Amino acid sequence: MQDNRIVAMIPARYAATRFPGKLMQMLGDKTIIRHTYDNTLATGLFDQVVVVTDSDIIFEEITSHGGNAIMSKKLHESGSDRIAEAAAHLDVDIVLNVQGDTPFVKREPLQKLLQVFEGEEGAKVQVASMMQPLTEQVYIDDPNYVKVAVDINMNAIFFSRSVIPYPRNKDLVIPYYEHIGVYAFRKQALLNFTNWPMTPLESAEKVECLRYLEYGVPMKMVIVDYMGVEIDTPGDLDKAASFMNEE
Repeated sequence: MQDNRIVAMIPARYAATRFPGKLMQMLGDKTIIRHTYDNTLATGLFDQVVVVTDSDIIFEEITSHGGNAIMSKKLHESGSDRIAEAAAHLDVDIVLNVQGDTPFVKREPLQKLLQVFEGEEGAKVQVASMMQPLTEQVYIDDPNYVKVAVDINMNAIFFSRSVIPYPRNKDLVIPYYEHIGVYAFRKQALLNFTNWPMTPLESAEKVECLRYLEYGVPMKMVIVDYMGVEIDTPGDLDKAASFMNEE
């Protein structure tokens, strides 16, 4: 990856639907968004790490602690739209999108994601993302956990809040995967995304990466070890506090 300029961008919306203001909630001695920023920076994988936000509060939270943040100029439907606005003006080859509500970011999974862009086969990859095995039935059934099914080449077939695949054959041990909201894009693929209208499946599921699949762009998936807790609800914050105490 030495020839590519790689930037990590963290879209940070204040008014989250399910948990408003969640990124400014305290987790231990820091806010969720600062954990995400600091841990992304600590990986040492990026030429630059920047939070892209619509919130003066989040902007101040990052910059007042020495971090790098950019204010969005427009209203955006998705995190990818938000970072694309900022990436359009940056000298960058690959943009890695780290969701603001993933405070337990670590180097190894991000490095594994970036490696899919290497070599002859990697040159064909436009978009990549992560998934992790999902084994507990309560989470498999939970619509807050986005599931992903992949083909034999590890390209995503579909993302859904429903159970996929449906276990019609009770004799099989079916592997389930949770989609982790960390993406890597070639810059042009990210800019293309913002020029496409929202697609029907994306609109129905409220899962933005379906837009790529609906426009025929393969998304390479990488299996990673557990990355911690994504904070979508107040209950997830309690889970994250417990997880942090166990580490």
